[in-house]
Amino acid sequence: MAHQHSSQPRLSPSGYEEDIRAVLAPRLAYFEAVARHEHVTRAAHELGVPQSTLSRAMVRLEQDLGVALFARRGRTVSLTPAGRTFLGSAERALAEVEKAADSVRADADPAAGKVAFGFLHTMGSETVPALIRAFRADHPKVRFQLVQNYGEAMIDRLRAGDLDLCLTSPVPDAPDLVAMRLDEQRLRLVVPDDHRLAGRRRIRLAEAADETFVTLEPGYGLRRITDDLCAEAGFTPRIAFEGEEAETLRGLVAAGLGVALLPPPAVARPGVVELTVTAPRAAREIGVAWLDGHPDTPPVAAFKRFLLSRRGSLLPD
Repeated sequence: MAHQHSSQPRLSPSGYEEDIRAVLAPRLAYFEAVARHEHVTRAAHELGVPQSTLSRAMVRLEQDLGVALFARRGRTVSLTPAGRTFLGSAERALAEVEKAADSVRADADPAAGKVAFGFLHTMGSETVPALIRAFRADHPKVRFQLVQNYGEAMIDRLRAGDLDLCLTSPVPDAPDLVAMRLDEQRLRLVVPDDHRLAGRRRIRLAEAADETFVTLEPGYGLRRITDDLCAEAGFTPRIAFEGEEAETLRGLVAAGLGVALLPPPAVARPGVVELTVTAPRAAREIGVAWLDGHPDTPPVAAFKRFLLSRRGSLLPD
């Protein structure tokens, strides 16, 4: 049966993007089913909606677009040239929606879902591989999307939704985050093996007040701790180099560029001596953080429980 289009389409050719989405998105599946069956009744049966509802939806879609998508002969329809063009795009859009739905369902799968996990550079060589290995003993198919970065950058990515959890230091204190202390790591003063202090085992940090330091860049948690410890010891460190990775700093200490406050290495490095700092107490807290109120998928919840169960034993001996 012929029908009359509205003389004033609801959408102009340059209609607002949000209006187009609101009008078209709910009707794409209806349109695709009618186009595929070329029959309103059969399409309505497949979709589980009344035939009258489907017919009205198609008429309204054409009115909103301002073009005829179907040529009608009773309940049988065929696509117009405009309808064939629109069908191609509608099929691609629906395929992308289906792909996205499959992806998020797969990521949330309890047995084989995904955990987006961030961690500090200094946790990457030993701690994080050991954690993942232990977790996957009971969850062998869970997938990890790993991000290695400094603390502030990881907190930014938590807030952006790029990460589910992160291991960081210092443990953040912010109203939009939940953060739990997991362990503590002692820091050492690392000096070249031919340094005047190299024969010592222990040292008060104030004894290094005249030394040149190599440190991480501002914004790194370990840099903040270094600055705070030096201030507590009564001096401001003279900085020779600011880097992005602790083992690079250890290499520069071996080369004689300065001294550094660093966590223990995974493997002992030649050319340096690592001294226990007796005063002030030199340590950093390691914690796990996540967005407050952010719902967890089953794999994320399982990994969070696993991390919290490792409180006090997170770091390798």
